[in-house]
Formats: sequence, structure tokens, C-alpha cells
Amino acid sequence: MLESFERYPLTFGPSAIEKLTNLSGYFDNKVNIYAKREDCNSGLACGGNKIRKLEYIVPDAIASGADTLVSIGGIQSNHTRQVAAVAAKIGMKCHLVQESWVPYEDLVYDKVGNIMMSRLMNADIELVDEGFDIGIRESWKKAVNEVKKNGGKPYPIPAGASVHKYGGLGYVRFAEEVRQQEKEMRVKFDYIIVCTVTGSTHAGMIVGFSKDNRQRNVIGIDASFTPEKTKHQVLKIAQDTAKLINVEQSIDPSDVVLMEDYAYPEYGIPSDETNDAIRLCASLEGMITDPVYEGKSMQGLIDLIDKNYFPKGSNILYAHLGGVPAINGYHQIYEKG
Repeated sequence: MLESFERYPLTFGPSAIEKLTNLSGYFDNKVNIYAKREDCNSGLACGGNKIRKLEYIVPDAIASGADTLVSIGGIQSNHTRQVAAVAAKIGMKCHLVQESWVPYEDLVYDKVGNIMMSRLMNADIELVDEGFDIGIRESWKKAVNEVKKNGGKPYPIPAGASVHKYGGLGYVRFAEEVRQQEKEMRVKFDYIIVCTVTGSTHAGMIVGFSKDNRQRNVIGIDASFTPEKTKHQVLKIAQDTAKLINVEQSIDPSDVVLMEDYAYPEYGIPSDETNDAIRLCASLEGMITDPVYEGKSMQGLIDLIDKNYFPKGSNILYAHLGGVPAINGYHQIYEKG
């Protein structure tokens, strides 16, 4: 599906799949839970799902003659941290717009975690007091123009690397990778669980798994708290990606399965149930999730199992997309465990 697209290798190779034996046992083994560890997929600043996406974007950035990657996210953005890491790796400068997407007050929130790592990697960080939105941001457009005015050659990467012509390709490849691992493991995954916000991770999976008609078995867990916008963006990215790689099967709205019950109270703020899921997963499996993304998708997975959403004996693949560094910004919640 992707043979005609250039890829710049940034990951270690296929990310590992492990069975979460203790978590499965917690639910009396009525389902079999596995995790695909995208959080351990690269040596670049802790890795994560954006590294996989950037593998298909970097060749275009290099070919453009750019010298500066320009991107945007929240204060504790995993995406901007990974863009900074990739810029360092390929010898480019990096300009990051960090907006105030999360209404959370903690003395260290803008000093530790993702943003600290980006600073260590010599990214030029611009703090902007603007709230959350998954769309194209004016502050980002302005930053691109500022780099130009200062004599640089910017390469724009939108939030989450999502609304980019190649933004969905990495997770088409993810689906191909899973199919190969299924053969090796002799396991077929009935459902794939993924956190959904800016949309290209979920969208790429929809396109990739449409090859064997599993696109509606990709269960997105909304963490944006703007589910209608998110669902629309996932659909558009999936349709654009399918067209780009010449997938014959059409992608329609019913292919976007998005669970909307777990993003509360708002984007970036964990509920008590999110925190319970983070602690349960950590205590049973030693697998750390975060309060913005993976904690909410884990919360959704746990609740869906409790509600018998999945038939008994189902093999469930939880995509751990990364994001753990952000937990440092929430030390008031987790300092006592």
C-alpha cells in the first residue's frame, strides 16, 4: 500500500506487542488484552506515535530545502517534543508554538515533562495564551511567517502532524505491521483501541485495516472533548489518505467509530476514573499512561470491558501511543501515587 512513498526510518523497527496478562486476569480473562508499545518505538526523546507519522513527512521536509521545522501543540504536547527530537536528528532547527490548551494550574506545568525535553533539544519555544482547538491555528501560521522574515526556510507541520498530506501514512503502515505480527504470534486481533484527538493516528488505522475489513473494529476513544469536530477530521484525513494511496474501498462516516464518554471534564484534565485507570494499569502491569491521552483511552477500554462491549474471548489490541512525559506536569495529582 505504501511502496511508492519514501520513508525516513526513525523507529527501532516494528514496535513490540505484549500481552497484558495481569490486566486480562483482573477481568477474569473474559477478554485477552494486548498492548502495542508505540511509547517504546524509538530512541528519539522517548518516542511515540508522532515519530511513526514523521517518518513519512521528513523526506518531504528535506526535499523542500527547509532548515526549520515549525509546529504547534499545547504546553505539554507530546507532538512538539517529538518534532524537536526529529529536527535535532536530521540537523534542522525547530520552532514550536506552545498554546495554553489545558486549563490546569501546577507550579511546574510549563517547566517539566515534554516542554523541558524540547528545550533540552534546543527548540525555539514560543508560549501563546490561546485555548484548545484541533484545527489550523493562526499562531502557527504567524510563526511560519516569522521564520521566513528572519531569513529561515520553514517547513510547517500542523498539530499532531494530522492535517498534513502525509499525516495518515504512518498508521497505514502500523496496520500492515500488525498483520505481520499477527502471523508471527498466531493471534488475530478482534478490536484495536486508540486514543483520538487530532485524528490522523485513528484515520491511518481505518485506512490500513480496511484492507481486511477491520476498519470498524478500530475503536477510537475521544480525548478531545470536541467529538463532532474530531470525528469529522478523522473522516476527512482517512478519505484523503485512502485517495492518496489509491485504496479502492470507499471510507464513509460509519467507518469512524468514536466513543465519546471518556474525555470529560475537558481536554487535558483527568477525571477520577481516568486516574483510577492510570493507577490500575501501572500497579498491575508496570505500564505508565498519561492523564491527557492514554489514561483516557485506558479508562475507555476498562469501562467497555466492564459493560461487556466485547464478546467473550475477544483479542483486544491497545495502542499505547506514548505521552508519558506529560505526567510530570501533573505532580499534584500523582505525587503520592
